[in-house]
Amino acid sequence: MKRMELIANCSVENEIIGALEENIQEFFYSLLPQIHGKGKTKYRLGTATWPEMNFLLISYLDEDNAVLAREVVQEVKKRFPREGIKLFFMDARI
Repeated sequence: MKRMELIANCSVENEIIGALEENIQEFFYSLLPQIHGKGKTKYRLGTATWPEMNFLLISYLDEDNAVLAREVVQEVKKRFPREGIKLFFMDARI
């Protein structure tokens, strides 16, 4: 079992979630729709100075669906290379 954490610009939220739901049967997740932070290149604070926002998606997937999720997100990243899409997997024990 893997815990997937995905952090990305809110502008691609629908694209990412739609692609994951379309490709992974019974894709369940938790969504934190507006998160503040700073990546390597810029702040995302939702302010007048730094107006962009990120979202955080967390899901628990079996090994096969984790591989599939990585492939799906990589395809979205190819279409939106400047949106700061970051994907992390950790082992999860039940």
